[in-house]
Amino acid sequence: MHSYEPSLKTPARRLRGDASAAEQRLWRLLRRKQMLGVQFYRQKPLLRYMVDFYAPAAGLIVEVDGSQHATDSGLAADARRTAALERLGLQVIRFDNLQVLRETAAVMEEIYRVVSERLPGIVSHD
Repeated sequence: MHSYEPSLKTPARRLRGDASAAEQRLWRLLRRKQMLGVQFYRQKPLLRYMVDFYAPAAGLIVEVDGSQHATDSGLAADARRTAALERLGLQVIRFDNLQVLRETAAVMEEIYRVVSERLPGIVSHD
């Protein structure tokens, strides 16, 4: 596991209880190792950030973004955050709330594709 700021533990617990509808939908599909037996965590502190979903075995972070991420400052903050996480060897993929809610199957297919590419010993069935 990667290090994180201990002060983020309490906010992480709070955020797990305040998940958006999109995050709740995605969590129902990712929890309990439903995808290729991979464990996902939600609202996981990493470095000085809180990531929406994290699969350590695949080195994957899945972010579900609200409208605040579409602003210039939001995009810049996301770029800095992604760069810091990628320096740890992690891959970050992003979806917006509407994608998750309206195109759930396509979102899950993309997550599956990335997980299967990043997991050693998994044969993709494309």
